Amino acid sequence: MVSTGPFRFPRPLRDPVRAVAETAWVLLAGLGVWLVAGYAGVLPRPYLQLTALAVGAGLFPLRRRFPAAVLLVLAALTGLAPCVGPVTAATAYTVARRTVRARRRARLLAAAAALLVVCATAAAPWLGPGPLPYGPALGLVLTPTAVLVPGLVGTSYGQQRRLVRALRERGDAAERARRFADSEARIHERSRIAAEMHDLVGHRLSLISLHAGGLELALEHADPELREEAVLVRRTTRDALRELRQALGVLGPLGRDTGPQALTDATGTRADIEALVAESRDGGVAVRLDWTGPDLDARPAGVRRAVHRVVREALTNVHRYASAAHVVVSVAHGEETVRVTVRNGAPPASATPAAGLGTGRGLTGLRERIELLGGTFDAAPLPSGGFRVEADLPAEPGDAPAPRRDGAEEAATGGDPAPAASAPAGRGTAQALTLALGMVALSVLMALGTLFVYATAPHRDAGPRPLPRVGMTYDDVIASGVSDNRAIRAAATGREPARPPGTAGCVYPFNGATESRPGSLTIARYCFDAAQRLIAIDRFTVPSVRDATPWEIP
Repeated sequence: MVSTGPFRFPRPLRDPVRAVAETAWVLLAGLGVWLVAGYAGVLPRPYLQLTALAVGAGLFPLRRRFPAAVLLVLAALTGLAPCVGPVTAATAYTVARRTVRARRRARLLAAAAALLVVCATAAAPWLGPGPLPYGPALGLVLTPTAVLVPGLVGTSYGQQRRLVRALRERGDAAERARRFADSEARIHERSRIAAEMHDLVGHRLSLISLHAGGLELALEHADPELREEAVLVRRTTRDALRELRQALGVLGPLGRDTGPQALTDATGTRADIEALVAESRDGGVAVRLDWTGPDLDARPAGVRRAVHRVVREALTNVHRYASAAHVVVSVAHGEETVRVTVRNGAPPASATPAAGLGTGRGLTGLRERIELLGGTFDAAPLPSGGFRVEADLPAEPGDAPAPRRDGAEEAATGGDPAPAASAPAGRGTAQALTLALGMVALSVLMALGTLFVYATAPHRDAGPRPLPRVGMTYDDVIASGVSDNRAIRAAATGREPARPPGTAGCVYPFNGATESRPGSLTIARYCFDAAQRLIAIDRFTVPSVRDATPWEIP
């Protein structure tokens, strides 16, 4: 069981918990659509549609293992029951995000959309709005919100994730290549230092062997015992020199700047640095040397050769990339440190730097050499557009090697780069919140679209209202469109025939009054008994007054 960070479940537990949470979320969204449509009273067979929602929620966790089958089944269920729409939308988003091939993704979304419309059309008469033409309307309303829009969002998010993953892999590969290059540069610089030490130590061992041979000849007759000691010293020196050469043989071919012809006891002295500056001037570079303090001829060979390498590498880079710039070489020799600084200005805009001449590993090698001596090294561009190389060296390095920088051992062994920091937790929270709000918006659109289609479709009980008949209750008569009108009642007062026996009250509707001939008005009267049941429907004629409206009659 591997921990994945604070406040997070281990992976074996995190995936089931996440699956349950996602299923519960889409189920709640579907229930919201079902409740809204059910509250409006437009969904026929609500419990059957609720069963379809339960089936869809059960299929939802299988969308990653069987993406095509689950999406098509959910699309068909959405055509039968609009409340399954949120489950289908979440499935379409996941399937589109995980499907890499564009043609397969497009065909799958198109098939799901077509299946949804077909099922909505087929189920319209018995499980939908009612009339057959309203089935395609419901399907076309649900298709964008349940299939197309989530599919497009999933496609965009999936392509973004794959692109970011590819860029991250390329970045990791570039980082590994850089570390390998740095490691090679460090190893090469160490090989160069070892070769330089071979020249120095080999020369000293040769002198020891030469003096031991002279001592052996001088003591051949004077003191045979001391002569044997001299022979032992000469042979030991010869064996040490041979072993040194064998050990350095594994380093491969030496660089062109090593060997007694290039590096001598004068390397790194003031005369040597002045010679390097003069060579750069002969090459067309404006170089000025500022030397502070005594010469370096009394300092250890490692310090002098490091100074020589810093100046030469910096001037070489100037020749490659900024040959038209002005260069200042500064060497400050103090009692404890030696500071070497090479600074060049920005090259003119018209100058074209040489391309493809450098490997970019020289500065890495310099850093390795300086830090092995216990110094510090820095190379960085200047705000003015130039470049600065600076090295601080101890004037008398200790015998023990300087400690390596953090992570240098990993770079030397070619190890993989450190794992990148994980994305901030806020980014995942923002994505989850965005998806949740998107699901809420899609659910609202599904509910509104369903209500719109059902509201425009004729009701199943639509048709002409039944005519009032004797025996109907008062409420049924009123529901059929009969309502009492005061003006008609006033016109009938004093002119109506006798009411039937048992009458508790009568209703005089306005829609029952018609003008049969000029000066007369036919009125309909509906009389009810004490139980509020219709017992008689009478029609009679009363004179009408043309000069005044009926409701003005007292």
